[in-house]
Amino acid sequence: MNFNNTKIIAVDFDGTIVEDAYPKIGKPMIFAFETLKKLQQEGHRLILWTYRCGSRLDEAVAFCEENGISFYAINNSFSGEEYTTDISRKINADIFIDDRNIGGFIGWGEVYQILTNETPVIPKQKKGFFSFLK
Repeated sequence: MNFNNTKIIAVDFDGTIVEDAYPKIGKPMIFAFETLKKLQQEGHRLILWTYRCGSRLDEAVAFCEENGISFYAINNSFSGEEYTTDISRKINADIFIDDRNIGGFIGWGEVYQILTNETPVIPKQKKGFFSFLK
C-alpha cells in the first residue's frame, strides 16, 4: 500500500451512502459499502461529513459500522478535534463525495473509477424465477 497516494475523503451520508430518507436511514446506495471498504483497504482515510447530529448521527455511525465501515473522523478533520468558534467548520479533506454536487451524485461505480482508475468488479445477479418475463 502506497500511503503517498492516499487521500482524505469526506463522505456525506443521506443521499450518498444511503438513499435520502432523513430523518430515517434509507437503503444503502448500490455499491456504497463495497466501494468505501475498498477505498479503506487501499489506505484512504474516510471522514463522515453529514448534516446529522446527536442521536441521528449516532444512528448513521452505527449503521455504517454494522456494514463494515468505521470512519477516521466524524464531522471533524481528524479524530479528537475539538470544535471551538475560533476555527473554521470547513474540514480538511482532499475529496468530498456528496449528492449535493453540481450535477448530483454520479454513483459509486463512477466514484471508484475516478479515484482508482480501475473498473469495479460488479457481481452478477442471480436470476429469479420470474426473470424470463422481462
